[in-house]
Amino acid sequence: MIKISIEYLTRWGESLALVAADERVRPMTWSEGGVWSLSLNENEAWILKDYFYVVIENGVWTRTEWDHHHREGKESKASVYDQWIDCPIAGCPFTRKHSATIFDQPGFRGAGTAVPIFSLRSQEGFGAGEFNDIPHFIDWMERTGQKVLQILPINDTARNGDWDDSYPYNPVSAFALHPLYIHLPDVGVEQDGQYLQRRNELNALPAVNYPEVIRLKTEYLRKAFAARAEQDLATPQARKFIKDNAGWLEPYARIMAERSGDSESYFRWVQYHLDRQLSRAVRYAHEKGIFLKGDLPIGVGRDSVDAVCSPQLFNLDCNTGAPPDFFSADGQNWGFPTYNWEAMAEDGYDWWKRRLRNMSRYFDAFRIDHILGFFRIWEIPASKQSGRWGHFNPALPYSRAEIESLGLPLEGLFSEDVRRPGMFQPLISPDTSELEDWQKERFGALHTDFFFHRHNAFWAHNAMLKLPKLLSCTGMLACGEDLGMIPDCVPGVMDHEKILTLEMQRMEKGRPWPYLSVAATSSHDMEGIRLWDGPDKAPEDCRRIIWEHLSAVSMLAIFPLQDWMSMDGTLRAPDPKSERINDPADPHNRWCWRMHLDITTLLENAPFCTAVAGMVKDSGR
Repeated sequence: MIKISIEYLTRWGESLALVAADERVRPMTWSEGGVWSLSLNENEAWILKDYFYVVIENGVWTRTEWDHHHREGKESKASVYDQWIDCPIAGCPFTRKHSATIFDQPGFRGAGTAVPIFSLRSQEGFGAGEFNDIPHFIDWMERTGQKVLQILPINDTARNGDWDDSYPYNPVSAFALHPLYIHLPDVGVEQDGQYLQRRNELNALPAVNYPEVIRLKTEYLRKAFAARAEQDLATPQARKFIKDNAGWLEPYARIMAERSGDSESYFRWVQYHLDRQLSRAVRYAHEKGIFLKGDLPIGVGRDSVDAVCSPQLFNLDCNTGAPPDFFSADGQNWGFPTYNWEAMAEDGYDWWKRRLRNMSRYFDAFRIDHILGFFRIWEIPASKQSGRWGHFNPALPYSRAEIESLGLPLEGLFSEDVRRPGMFQPLISPDTSELEDWQKERFGALHTDFFFHRHNAFWAHNAMLKLPKLLSCTGMLACGEDLGMIPDCVPGVMDHEKILTLEMQRMEKGRPWPYLSVAATSSHDMEGIRLWDGPDKAPEDCRRIIWEHLSAVSMLAIFPLQDWMSMDGTLRAPDPKSERINDPADPHNRWCWRMHLDITTLLENAPFCTAVAGMVKDSGR
């Protein structure tokens, strides 16, 4: 037997547990002197190659260690007495170590750019930005003193090859990379006359022609696969990639082969090359001292490999969306299923952990799309389209008796809770015109309480059941997209888990911006700063707005590339409306924005680069 012990003085109601390499959470036993211990069989010694301790209260991880313990070989076959690992860096605001140690430096403030990979423009690209374009853009970021490149999701969304596939937040796999981003010459495609003509025609377009780009890339990839896949897949590097990623790669290859008619080996081969190209770009960024921030979509498609292979993890009778807010007066219906968190909890959220670890191979930080989804989600019945007909899951609905005791009718004001039949939630946008004044007053009070107060403790507990476990499985810096209708419980949980908030002047939250935040001028769901309160702001006005965000206390200041370029009258696009990436109110939005100039042009514009670098330096970033 191996006895593991650690001295830790807990408060009443707290206990300790050990989380080891096999993902199991093992409760420990308290003894006099505040010593917590557990015993392992010798055949379990291997789990001590990577483990850490957590403090648990009411089923929630309330505290985790700064770093993990590691014991190998004979060292694991004796009694082990550990000390709790606290942060060794004085003044560091975080409680968990990050893989990019620059984030843990006290007072670190960095600047960055947000740009979709498909939007990058280079002469070598094929009608859309590619992973091979990232190093060119990194050169511009290095020249201007920036530290973080933020991108949109890059998961495979290819289904039918039409415009709907351009939507990056509806992945067909939460793990596979999109073939849109592959650089064809690197996989053996000959740059003959026909290739160059097609490439030049696509590159001359003002925006990405997604259907045509993906059609032609697929055509070339199939030919290249037939010519060289056998040789490629026999290499040690390819065999290792396939073995290490078999958990997601094999079901992905099987299902995609069934749907497309291509072989399973074709999909393994494409993913192998995508991984090679992206990994090479990431290494280049790190060599330049620049870090990548990925984007974690809150959902996956109901036809995704994930939902098909593990339907028990999803609620397939509803769609995920958002209630009416700043972005859409009718709410949003994103079209993918909600999560069955109860089923996910049974294996310790294994699917989520594998998903995050897969991301951490490429990213140093990540944006949690719609972080509210970890507290509660806005569910819309599959039979409805408008987000106005949604409801919260989970929720604390009202009984019929409670509603009737207030003298309120059910019809037109409430909908039955899908998860708790016989219980009711108030509609978010009801028609109260037929109510008596006293009924309007009562319903208004109930409506405000339900949407802003009733669930605070309940939703905070719900989020804390998940977030600490997920954030502890990688070293990525977590940033939450916390805009819109935000319950009061969200800031406290984000602060406890040290998740950076998102701050924008156009969406103020009624309090000073915290240091642990990302200052942003715009997002992909919004118009750029040129269209703030008018037809087109002058470059000097845009520069002032950029400076106000750069000089904010926020740890990170990350701006869309369009907003950076808005400061220069010679570089900005002629039409500011053309720069918007997404309209959340349009479910069939075409995600096609592309830089109107080449990355090289941006890099070689000395006055602009000098201006950006000067602002970054003067702001202390």
